[in-house]
Amino acid sequence: MESTKKTSRTRTPRTSKKTAADSFKKLKILVTVVNRSKTEFFMDLLTSFEVNFQTAVLGQGTARSEMLYMLGLEDSDKGVIFSVLREDKAQEAMHALEDKFQTIKNGKGIAFTIPMSSVIGVAIYRFLSNHRAN
Repeated sequence: MESTKKTSRTRTPRTSKKTAADSFKKLKILVTVVNRSKTEFFMDLLTSFEVNFQTAVLGQGTARSEMLYMLGLEDSDKGVIFSVLREDKAQEAMHALEDKFQTIKNGKGIAFTIPMSSVIGVAIYRFLSNHRAN
């Protein structure tokens, strides 16, 4: 009688190697609406959060002058700033904006983020995320 011997294969756990894709962070678009006269100030503030790309457009509010007076707002001329930043910097930037909205004279505004779902090209991603190649 022949005996058959079963051999069991033991799997060795794979070592987790970090790939270049693991270091990539998601990107968000930060939209900030402020008084037009404070637009440049807030753009300078946002560059401290590794924002490499931002643009500002001029906006005009639609509220009547009576409503502006009741709300304590001076004018309806606004600056709308679009900034691209990494997801890990977004919360910190939002906290800094909130602080400045409350402490700067005529510095009131609103800010919100929109997630980016994709970017075409590694070079464009590296520029937008301020990711330096090693």
